Amino acid sequence: MAENKTKPTGDDVSAFLAAIPDPTQRADAQLLAAMMARVTGEAPRVWDNKMIGFGTYSYKTGAGHKGQWIRTGFAVRKGTLTIHLMDGVKTHEAALARLGPYRNGVSCLYIKRLADVDEAVLEGVVAASHAAMNLAFPDA
Repeated sequence: MAENKTKPTGDDVSAFLAAIPDPTQRADAQLLAAMMARVTGEAPRVWDNKMIGFGTYSYKTGAGHKGQWIRTGFAVRKGTLTIHLMDGVKTHEAALARLGPYRNGVSCLYIKRLADVDEAVLEGVVAASHAAMNLAFPDA
């Protein structure tokens, strides 16, 4: 059975965030990390594909693959912040209608800058997503 290649690294979160080259993205990532730590009560961890994760959960696929993944988190990509809502973006459609400009995938929310969105709405969505993951996967 294949092992999940994406794992926590043990890298220093502050150093990782400080090394983000774009000053706007660096500031946004630092604010996002502080907000996610506050609303989740979880310590941030750097994952090896350059994500910051907050909490983990164990999963098993229909094919029998087992692994650990983040309950919520984010990545800084070229020109975008990718926010992981592991309970699915569709779950939060009503709140996201008030967020501001974004794109999305199944469990990823893509925003360009925090200044473009309503941070209180984003905080509420992250908190609700994390709470849903805690209910769905209580045995982290």
